[in-house]
Amino acid sequence: MPDESDAAKSKKDGKGGKAAREEEVEETVEGEQRSARRPGTRRPGGRTARTRAAVRDAVLAGLTEHGYPGLTVEYVAEHSGVHKTTLYRRWENLEGLIADALDLAGEDSWLPPDTGTLEGDLRALAREVVDAFTDPALAASSSAMIAAGFQSERAAQALRAYYTERFRRCETIVERAAGRGELSQAGAGEGDADATALTAAVDAGALVRAACAPVFLRLFITREPVDTALADRSAAAAVAAARAGAFTTSGTRGMSGTGGTGGAAGSAS
Repeated sequence: MPDESDAAKSKKDGKGGKAAREEEVEETVEGEQRSARRPGTRRPGGRTARTRAAVRDAVLAGLTEHGYPGLTVEYVAEHSGVHKTTLYRRWENLEGLIADALDLAGEDSWLPPDTGTLEGDLRALAREVVDAFTDPALAASSSAMIAAGFQSERAAQALRAYYTERFRRCETIVERAAGRGELSQAGAGEGDADATALTAAVDAGALVRAACAPVFLRLFITREPVDTALADRSAAAAVAAARAGAFTTSGTRGMSGTGGTGGAAGSAS
């Protein structure tokens, strides 16, 4: 939501707060209709970004409070300060609102851990997943977004895109490890040239997913408790498997990019 200074700056002809934000969104709608942008695609920042963030916060609050079946456009309108007519025009429907909330979450500046070792990085990554779904301040909204993906195909697509991008960023963990020679047992020596060849021969996306998969399995399939001990074991097992060649691709397949990671997104999340 805009702060007091933002609201003061956005007043037009005596309008402020909710009215000003609706006016901003109306201007954005007109511009985006001219450029034929599909709801849920990335958009520029500025005043529109603040409005979009307010809508995202309302969607997350509604999912947390009522779940996907109980979330309504009326709820989002009331809690975001944007008229529901504008919401329908801009996001089309409830699924569009949820998809865009995930889209916006994926546009952050998050970077994977950099502890100095492969196992340390994977351990920290797996612990982040545990924290996201067990920390009282984060767990409700994180779980609500996952649940929405099981009930809406549009939300599922956005969820897959979110985690595909997250794991793509994590592939740098494997690149750093190869540069340090930590994966030499998978079939290469140390040195920049060898590290490059090794990284191309290891499915980096599959490796980082393997470090987190046991956590997601317990969270959403078996519904068992998760903790840092599980995260640490998962990371250690992934490292051991990598050194044994479990994630080495055949020939010149080199699926460490989005082609090698996209197919596993659903199983990881």
